[in-house]
Amino acid sequence: MNKILFFFFFFIVLLLSPPQIQSQTIPSNISIFILAGQSNMAGRGGVYNDTATNTTVWDGVIPPECRSNPSIFRLTARLEWEEAKEPLHADIDVNKTNGVGPGMSFANRVVKRFGQVGLVPCSIGGTKLSQWQKGEFLYEETVRRAKAAVMTSAGGSYGAVLWYQGESDTVDMVDASVYKKRLVKFFSDLRSDLQHPNLPIIQVALATGAGPYVDAVRKAQLKTELENVHCVDAKGLPLEPDGLHLTTSSQVRLGHMMVDAFMSIPNSARPLLSGFSVLVLFSIFSFVILLDLPLHFFGYLLVFF
Repeated sequence: MNKILFFFFFFIVLLLSPPQIQSQTIPSNISIFILAGQSNMAGRGGVYNDTATNTTVWDGVIPPECRSNPSIFRLTARLEWEEAKEPLHADIDVNKTNGVGPGMSFANRVVKRFGQVGLVPCSIGGTKLSQWQKGEFLYEETVRRAKAAVMTSAGGSYGAVLWYQGESDTVDMVDASVYKKRLVKFFSDLRSDLQHPNLPIIQVALATGAGPYVDAVRKAQLKTELENVHCVDAKGLPLEPDGLHLTTSSQVRLGHMMVDAFMSIPNSARPLLSGFSVLVLFSIFSFVILLDLPLHFFGYLLVFF
């Protein structure tokens, strides 16, 4: 019996041992948050036009709420984990100049609850919602990166999707009029493909837009009528001189607003089980049955899990 138990615990330790990625240990049970949308999610806080060089640059200012934390990770474009730092979308939204977004201020708050946080940046500036529909590149890339985040972490599980998009859909009346239909389909398809039908989604209602149909898009965002989709309103937050992008301080504030919305969800502090976690639990239960142990022994083993 003792020999069997030894091999059992050895097997569980192997399952729970975090993988090594580029000489860095990725912690087990990491809580994964997907950052998707367009420029204000990618982050333009602190980005300005340098008149001397006629180029768009980032001022490099990182507020305390957005500083790096060894317990906050970022999935790179190469699907490798690294310690997260601003700009989060530097290797994702590669055709634009990235600055501060809401991701790090969000992560620095929720990490206190979860212990380890993994951010999966997927946002691309200037994109319409039609480009995020299932079958389109941005949608498929988001799903691929989200699944890779779970597979390359030891027992990682989804916490929520953070979504901020819509400025580009305010230009054309047709895009604005079908925005709600497209948004509901996008959220539903994403949940289905990630196999989490009730995955929390925290979306942002526009602060402003690139065209005259801002109100129509905002109305769709504020009333998706989908379960476990929570909306925070960016209207009134200070903007950069371009009148379109949130300032650094606004991005910090927005990240905290998204935290408040997320934490208000019942059981939000309990990440959804990934397939890996289910496998471990099933293995533990199978060993208990195989050894004909009392079922309460299963409860004792869960303490180690």
